[in-house]
Amino acid sequence: MQNVSRFRLSLLAGATLFALSAMPALAQDQTATTTSAQADGNDQGGLGEIIVTAQRRETNLQQTPISISVLSTEALQDRHVQSLFNLADGTVPSLRVATFEARQSALTIGIRGIVPYDQNQTARDGGVSVYIDGVALGKTQGLNAALFDIERIEVLKGPQGTLFGRNTEGGALSMVTKAPTGEFGARMTAGIGNYGSRNADIHLDLPAFFNIALKFDGVYQHQDPTVKDPLAGSVGWNYYDRKGGRAAARWTPFEGLTADFSYDYAKDENTPQFSQLINYNPNNYTVGTYTPAGGTIGTTLYLPGTATACGGTITAAQAAAGRLPCVAPLAPAVGVHPERQKVADVGVPQQPSVDITHGFTSNLKYKVAPGLELRSITAWRGVSTDQWDNSGGPERSTYAPNANFSRYSLSFLKQHQFSQEFQAVGSFDQFDFVLGAYYFTEHATEYAATPLSNLWNADGTAYTIRSPIVTGTVTSANSGYQPYAASCVNTLAATVPQFTNSCQFITRASKAWDHNYSAFGNLTFSPEGTGLHFTAGGRFTKDKRHGALYVVNNAVQGFTFENSISRFDPMFNIAYDATQDVHLYAKYSTGFRAGGANDRSQSFNAFGPESVKSYEIGAKMDFFDHHARFNIAGYIMDRSNTQFDFDLFDTAATITLPNGTAVPNPTNGAHIEQTQNAGNTKIRGIEADLTVKPTAGLTLSASYAYTYWKAPSAVNPFTGGLPQQLYIVYTPKNAASGAIDYVLPLTIANGANLRLHLDANYASSQYSFQLEPTKTDPSFVVNGRIALADIKMNDSAQVTLSLWARNLFDNTYIYRRSNANSSPVYNYNGATLVSTNYGGILGDYANFNPPRTFGAEASVKF
Repeated sequence: MQNVSRFRLSLLAGATLFALSAMPALAQDQTATTTSAQADGNDQGGLGEIIVTAQRRETNLQQTPISISVLSTEALQDRHVQSLFNLADGTVPSLRVATFEARQSALTIGIRGIVPYDQNQTARDGGVSVYIDGVALGKTQGLNAALFDIERIEVLKGPQGTLFGRNTEGGALSMVTKAPTGEFGARMTAGIGNYGSRNADIHLDLPAFFNIALKFDGVYQHQDPTVKDPLAGSVGWNYYDRKGGRAAARWTPFEGLTADFSYDYAKDENTPQFSQLINYNPNNYTVGTYTPAGGTIGTTLYLPGTATACGGTITAAQAAAGRLPCVAPLAPAVGVHPERQKVADVGVPQQPSVDITHGFTSNLKYKVAPGLELRSITAWRGVSTDQWDNSGGPERSTYAPNANFSRYSLSFLKQHQFSQEFQAVGSFDQFDFVLGAYYFTEHATEYAATPLSNLWNADGTAYTIRSPIVTGTVTSANSGYQPYAASCVNTLAATVPQFTNSCQFITRASKAWDHNYSAFGNLTFSPEGTGLHFTAGGRFTKDKRHGALYVVNNAVQGFTFENSISRFDPMFNIAYDATQDVHLYAKYSTGFRAGGANDRSQSFNAFGPESVKSYEIGAKMDFFDHHARFNIAGYIMDRSNTQFDFDLFDTAATITLPNGTAVPNPTNGAHIEQTQNAGNTKIRGIEADLTVKPTAGLTLSASYAYTYWKAPSAVNPFTGGLPQQLYIVYTPKNAASGAIDYVLPLTIANGANLRLHLDANYASSQYSFQLEPTKTDPSFVVNGRIALADIKMNDSAQVTLSLWARNLFDNTYIYRRSNANSSPVYNYNGATLVSTNYGGILGDYANFNPPRTFGAEASVKF
């Protein structure tokens, strides 16, 4: 195996070096080139210039010596991208987007194999930061909100620890909105589609007055569920209803000073993707019966046709005595569905989760001299999420007569953040520089409950919905599925006033604070006449975080954590302009993901930061008189102290204390998760991009990403010290995308254009759980749009009519799959196997990609 690994690394390095040496056209990976042609569709010349701000200054993408992909307004429109989740089809091969668990209310975003598993908590972060107009968003909740008037999305690949700071070890996703123009202009769009979808947006620019320009944006997006819920009054799955508004002002009181202010507010109501059972008892264990021979139906499993008990929890002594394992039968009301379902077998309560995001930003730029600009970015932002996730139903829990089922995962999170950044950006002689200081603080609180919302009848042919009205003392058995009731007593009330009127069994409640201070700088030296550019940069960071887990399983606790680190992240870059159109570079950089604590550990298990070192070489080239670009980059990344999550669904009825006394297990039936710094991870990759504009109006583009990774094996704290292989999630070995764009001027149609777009996106199978060797399906998604654009109605108005389709061929694939319910659960006390539980064996469950959606739009601009 060691020789195989060395061969793979040698092959990777050799392929990259060969490409760089054999093809002078080589260039850095960037899907951005797919957008330049669209912006330049009617141009008789070549591919247009793309401007980015990845180095905190405006630069030409082809001359920026880092790996970037860019999606312009036109690219987002052609792909009908309404939220970041629409990028999950693989539009940018190195960028991976998926739901956290099944829910749409939080997204998992990764770049180059740095993909978080469970950062959806008060004291945890991801390894890829998302920015809006230069402001980092502290939490992944709310990331799937409707996009406002986006000018471009920049995907910065590889560690960005110098200029962007912590939690950018994989890269950064930076969204830039359109600024006020100071001239009157309006754009309005309305559309309808299948699954009851409808959308509308309006963008209004007002003429400047007293050097103040104003701009207003409004957006509305709706889609009915794609999987229906048989329960009357419930919403169904893969539903969303998004609305929001944004106001922006640009003040230019005198030459050199630009002051931008903006406020945005958005509300996103959504339901999770549906989790369905795709097989039953795949390991072919004996299927038991709840009725013993000659007896009546009960709750104990028996070997079919006998009175011999089997299955369930089998202790070591029972196993030695010959007790046989068997699994629960499949409830008659539940079916096995290897293909995407349209209607669930069993109805469960499912109401929309509600995400509210809001924020105010002040961005000041003052050009004090021709070679120096001072900047200030001040921002207050917040997000609140009321999560209602009942995606599993009976597909993730086994059947038992008269038993509760269907875990309703409820979470109520609030987060507020403040950030302040100062920058000095300038040039003198042969030097360019960026200097800055940054401060960030946030406060997050969350509490969660996981009641069971349904109740089987005696034979599994029917079910009832549990009453939301709780009387008496709140317990895990009677908590119902609604948050409040008129008559109940929660034992937390005496010490935690927050839950005085709560009729929920609170599984956890936590709060956390974070403070980050940093200073950074970048200096580029370009000796005149050499074509060389030497860049050195660094960032010093002080990161302090603390918090408390004050409720566990409806009991007051006092678990706290506190950690503080100081570190320095350097960056070195050597770039060479071989010709006017050929640019080569080599880069070394580091980055880190902050440490924190896991509130699902039931003790606020703390862990330290992870860090990455990256070595990258790349090149960029325009050739054939700017009618073609071929870009390539190769990188090696070594990640230290990798944060991995270990989890367990605890089925042990009792635990043994150190003195040998057996007591009831306080976490029986709970999901427990611990995070550890589990070891080192190796990630290697090649990214390539080709864009060709053979004739006026026609642009062909293709992008490819190869990612090799090797994760460590680590000791699982729940399996008595046994090592376990770990996996990186949502990282395919091979991913590719391609697009065809054609613009045909229609002289007979008063200056209109016929615009055709078709893109195809592929990813090989990948892991979706850190502890499971089960892989998802390969994916292949085609999107398309045809538009009659820019029809002149009069001297000031133009109309565009379009038809669009996402997943045009209705391809079905599994993007998230688990076999956790297909094998026994082993319960340990230290290194001793106490019991083996077969009662939870059901089968693999999965989430499928969204089905084909299509629609029509009409837009007008003045």
